[in-house]
Order: sequence, then structure tokens, then C-alpha cells
Amino acid sequence: MYKVRRWVVRHARLFERVYRGFEPLLIRLHPFWRRIGYARAEAPVKAVEKRVKGFLFDCQMCGKCTLSATGMSCPMNCPKNLRNGPCGGVRANGNCEVEPEMRCVWVDAWEGSRRMKYGDRIQVVQEPVDFRLKDTSSWLRVVRELADHPRERADSGADG
Repeated sequence: MYKVRRWVVRHARLFERVYRGFEPLLIRLHPFWRRIGYARAEAPVKAVEKRVKGFLFDCQMCGKCTLSATGMSCPMNCPKNLRNGPCGGVRANGNCEVEPEMRCVWVDAWEGSRRMKYGDRIQVVQEPVDFRLKDTSSWLRVVRELADHPRERADSGADG
């Protein structure tokens, strides 16, 4: 997964475009999700999301995805779970101080964000991880939030 994760970051602009096309489809499905019930949709949607995002981003299913704000580099892959930038221990070669053979996810995040149209969102402070959301679908959460607050959609920076 590590090699795929690094490849995705190098192609962050492409994945940003893919998600920008995918998000409206998810939102159009809001009446369907609401009709069958978000709770009933959670398990099958989460299973698909986990496979797709797990393969591409080495997603940890935190439930509050920030990929589009972090250069398509999942900050939950940081051994310290840092959500807003690197620790003080990034090695001179850009690798992690905890796992020296791994590139710092925040070095990747910065590089990926520079390739993205909305890459300046990396400078927006992210909320702390809410561990109660672990192993839940961020896709369904985004749909509910954007369907309930459509005016905020353009500025949302919602993630996949």
C-alpha cells in the first residue's frame, strides 16, 4: 500500500478532480440514503469506502477525512496521528523519526498540496480526531452535512 499511497500523492491533482466529480453523485443519492436510512446504509457504504480508500490512500477510516486538505496524504498514517503538520522530528531526508524507512506523511502532504488546485487548504487548521467516528463512513457524513447545509457546499472542502 505504501507505494500506491506515494503514487497517489504524486498525482494529487488527478484525485482531486476525481473526487470533485464523485462528490455531486454522492449528494444526489441523499434522498436514497435518507429513504433507506443512513444507519442501514453505513455498513455497505463503509465496506466500499474502506476498500477504495484503503487501497489508494492507506486510509485508516478515521471517519473525518481530510485528504483534499492534505495533498491526498492521509495524516492518520503518521505514527503520532498528527492532524496539522509534522512533528519536530522529520529527518533531513524527509523521512519519519518514528519509522525512519517511511517518508513523513506531512512532507508528502505538502508536496501533494502543491500539485492541487485547492492546495492552499493545507494551511487550514484541522479539527482534532474524534475517535468516536473511527470505522465509520466519511462519505455518508459528507453527504448528510452538505445536504443539510447546501450553501456551504462551495466552500466546504469536504473530503472523500
